[in-house]
Amino acid sequence: MIYPYKGITPKIDPTAFIADFATITGDVTIGEESTVWFNTVIRGDVAPTVIGKRVSIQDLSCIHQSPNNPVIIEDEVTVGHQVTLHGCTIRKRALIGMGSIILDGAEIGEGAFIGAGSLVPPGKKIPPNSLAMGRPAKVVREVNAEDREDMDRIIREYVEKGQYYKSLQGNV
Repeated sequence: MIYPYKGITPKIDPTAFIADFATITGDVTIGEESTVWFNTVIRGDVAPTVIGKRVSIQDLSCIHQSPNNPVIIEDEVTVGHQVTLHGCTIRKRALIGMGSIILDGAEIGEGAFIGAGSLVPPGKKIPPNSLAMGRPAKVVREVNAEDREDMDRIIREYVEKGQYYKSLQGNV
């Protein structure tokens, strides 16, 4: 469902795929070929949320802001299943592993990989091209060529899946 909030309606590129039962409210912008999967909630009722191009927000994820912390998700980011993003910035081509929580003022660097189930505490900066994991998340090594290949494959696959599912909307 798409809901306005206090006169502000989400801006969703026509090439984006929004799955049934996803909920998007208020000051949210979603870029081209991005995907928002089943039962995801993106609320733009406190501050803006800006989602770039070719971003995948997977099933059961929740995105929200705090008054001084909008959510910025740059291009070609993968947000795994059941992730919580709250008032944070995710730079280009990062991957946030399933079940992770990224909190207010945190920043995930370009090309970084956050391991499944990790907690990035408020204000924490994860450097570009780093693999970080744990609760709290700590950098364990740099992203290697094999990681990058896998991350690139996931970006491609979710754009393709999104376009496939988009073609079915209204036809099943």
